[in-house]
Amino acid sequence: MRLLGTIKITGREEKRIELCQGDLTSLRPEERFDLLIVSAFPDDYIPTYTSLIGALHRKGLSVADLAAAKELDLRTNFSCWLSQKFSPTHEDLRFDHILCFEPPQQRGHPPSVVGDIFRALMPILAEKKEIKTAAMPIVAAGDQGFSVAEILEPLLGAAIQWMEHGLPLNVLKIVAYSDWQAQAAERTFHDKASLYIATAPRQTKPPTDFDVFLSYAHENSSETEFLEQSLRRANPTIRLFFDRKSIDIGVAWQPEIFESLDRCRKVVAIFSPDYLASKVCKEEFNIAWVRSRDTDQDIIFPIYLYSANLPTYMKYRNYVDCREGDRTKLERASTRLLQALAAPA
Repeated sequence: MRLLGTIKITGREEKRIELCQGDLTSLRPEERFDLLIVSAFPDDYIPTYTSLIGALHRKGLSVADLAAAKELDLRTNFSCWLSQKFSPTHEDLRFDHILCFEPPQQRGHPPSVVGDIFRALMPILAEKKEIKTAAMPIVAAGDQGFSVAEILEPLLGAAIQWMEHGLPLNVLKIVAYSDWQAQAAERTFHDKASLYIATAPRQTKPPTDFDVFLSYAHENSSETEFLEQSLRRANPTIRLFFDRKSIDIGVAWQPEIFESLDRCRKVVAIFSPDYLASKVCKEEFNIAWVRSRDTDQDIIFPIYLYSANLPTYMKYRNYVDCREGDRTKLERASTRLLQALAAPA
């Protein structure tokens, strides 16, 4: 594996993105990583001669078999699925899981949704703390026919944004296979690295323009407005972020949401089935979660509004139980929130 370039991510922990050239199916022991990211057409794992899936198949690892027994299927919202942990039989395969980037056609072409890889990693890494390193080819630039530049530019943008804001991934290796692919990737990678160095944020605490960011599903607007009114009655000067621009989930990341959440002291996550069904709500929660982890601050204030099948990383022992939309309990929740805001940081 030949190193072609490195982007060191600004943040509390040391993280880096590497561009390499080599064969992801022929690794030395010291090149081991935890997670291999591959790409596929929807429900199509035919091991073609020119694809990474084909190369894995020739060394005894069937992506089709892994797909038949997925550990986690996030394709509807995040275009990816995660395999069960496995032990490859071939000594050249040195990783434990596969994440398959497989965007359904209705979500858009791979370049427009490649940021979903990092949205999918968010709940995965929250629960699987043993996964710290990942490697991937330039996804969708093989059999799917997209150019290196049109995939790599949004891929790097999404990787930098999420890792910078606390995604618990220490190393991401992006691996070009052929010489021509490596040359094309080097140009894009160098340009992105130069831009990042020139614009990387300094380690300063962002200003807090708001006390509270209300993260809610539109279907729960009535209950959220009641909570807002309760907060304003008790504290007329409270600064609330209670508006949401519509998010184009297809773009690589959403800097407006990152910036807005960075400027709020607390993020109130109002859990419900509609919240879990909302791509926007999950985007907001995931950003708040990585910020909490990266700063060691208790930023998220969870309110359980309606019974829902919460994923493990959304389950909080200290949530305020307001089920099933109980307004008396919402009033109490507003009191608890104000007390949390008044507590020393």
